[in-house]
Amino acid sequence: MKLLIADDEPLARRRLRDLIADIGGYEVVGEAADGREACELAARLVPDAVILDIAMPVLDGLEAAHHLAQLPNPPAVIFCTAYDEHALAAFEAQAVDYLVKPIRGERLAEALARAGRFRHGMPARAAPAAVPARRSHLSARMRGSLRLIPVQDIRYLQAEDKYVVVHHSHGEDLIEDTLKALEAEFGDGFIRVHRNCLVAAHEIRELQHHPDGRGLVCLRHYPVCLEVSRRNLRAVRERLTNL
Repeated sequence: MKLLIADDEPLARRRLRDLIADIGGYEVVGEAADGREACELAARLVPDAVILDIAMPVLDGLEAAHHLAQLPNPPAVIFCTAYDEHALAAFEAQAVDYLVKPIRGERLAEALARAGRFRHGMPARAAPAAVPARRSHLSARMRGSLRLIPVQDIRYLQAEDKYVVVHHSHGEDLIEDTLKALEAEFGDGFIRVHRNCLVAAHEIRELQHHPDGRGLVCLRHYPVCLEVSRRNLRAVRERLTNL
């Protein structure tokens, strides 16, 4: 069984490697120092299980578990943390086990065995992990890889057919979230300017009014202005006044 270790402490990763070597029968195919790196490595290496710390920089373990569950062949997740107050949230995130540091070899062996049973008995696609109350990243799947987009880098979100196009500081990506769900999750950070478009509030430079009643929002870091529908014009004006 192939394993991926994700922990921001090099000594913790080394100890896990040593314990896994003592147990035998498992292959560590990669290591990650934060949750984002763990998700990207998992998409590329396709491990059977990820041993995931919870308190990590960039992307914490709980949110990383949500993104891992979106992969075509999601790995089993074993949480490994110095704190025990996250146990309920961990199991809500579909973890197969929850280990509290310092980890004992026999408990790790039990967790790995449980992960193995999960992998052999799992359906073609595992149930998605519980979505965090508010994510710090959106995940875009593309040709077997996973790209995590920091929410703070998003310029605007635009619905097209069955997908949403994320326009961000490094380009564009398609995601499968609906615009309605994104508005519910990030509503205070985005402003709906049209039925098919949400704009990051901090990206709006000005609101222009045209004699024909149309409105346009011009962005700080994007060369085009986006149309504001008549239906949304008043709400946009009020939101910008209160920013």
